[in-house]
Amino acid sequence: MTKPFLLLQSRPEAEASDDEYQAFLRFGGLEANQLVRLRLERGDEPVVNLDDYAGIIMGGGPANFAYDEAQKSLEQKQFESYILPLMRRIIEADAPFLGACLGVGAVVTAMGGRMSFDYPEAVGAVDIAATREGEQDDLCKDFPSVFRGFVGHKEGVMNPPSGCTVLARSSTCVQMLRAGNNVYATQFHPELDADGLALRINIYKHAGYFAPEEADLLIANAQQEVITWPELVLRRFVERYH
Repeated sequence: MTKPFLLLQSRPEAEASDDEYQAFLRFGGLEANQLVRLRLERGDEPVVNLDDYAGIIMGGGPANFAYDEAQKSLEQKQFESYILPLMRRIIEADAPFLGACLGVGAVVTAMGGRMSFDYPEAVGAVDIAATREGEQDDLCKDFPSVFRGFVGHKEGVMNPPSGCTVLARSSTCVQMLRAGNNVYATQFHPELDADGLALRINIYKHAGYFAPEEADLLIANAQQEVITWPELVLRRFVERYH
């Protein structure tokens, strides 16, 4: 029997978490029995046997690795105490991993790098350009020189640790990186279309990503976008490791 993928989730809002799960199923081309959910925000923190899964996928969430230690909430510290040791095991084993948005922070921090609040991006679509290394990578080869992807984050990275290969950038920050041969992370959301973004905009209206009165305009702008290439990253990841 083919091994399932494992989805690490940390969104405390049930509606956002459920929609994220459904989006990874849909854009990954997966059936429900092929994607196991692990809800970290609920305290679901078992020891993960990497050999039990075809690969591990990590969704977004409210955590920010860029906080100084004194600024970190109890929830942030608990999240890091679980995800960073797991991330180091994944990197050491070079196990298949694809982290979306928050995954960049997990990979960079686990490798000794530092995320920064100097590189945020507003909620919406941005231009993303593949690097020379990205043009040769199986997950994003044959992409156009510039493609659009949905983002929305408070922290980012411009110069990741030397063990990372940068595969794509926006004008603001690194948008896709790889550690080893099989550990990937994207700052953009490969699981997100305009409808999914609209749902998250309404849920996170008061979470500090944008002024609440901007929500309707952000949704209208998102609906004008045609986002196709990011989801191909997710589909290729699933197809490569399934």
